[in-house]
Amino acid sequence: MNKSIYSKEYKKTIERLKKARFEIGLKQEEVAKKLKKPQSYLSKIERGERRIDVAELQELAKIYKKEINYFI
Repeated sequence: MNKSIYSKEYKKTIERLKKARFEIGLKQEEVAKKLKKPQSYLSKIERGERRIDVAELQELAKIYKKEINYFI
């Protein structure tokens, strides 16, 4: 049985992260620079290859000018 560690809810969070980035008109490189991380960091989050914690989600919410509840 092949079971993903990511729930449907987590996939929705990832989709909301991508949507928020597009809405504000930023490229992955620009967001990564604000986070002081490589572009691959954000790419892995958006592809579901890297889970994010609450602190990281808070930082992204600030950049995207959204309440954290938008992503949850």
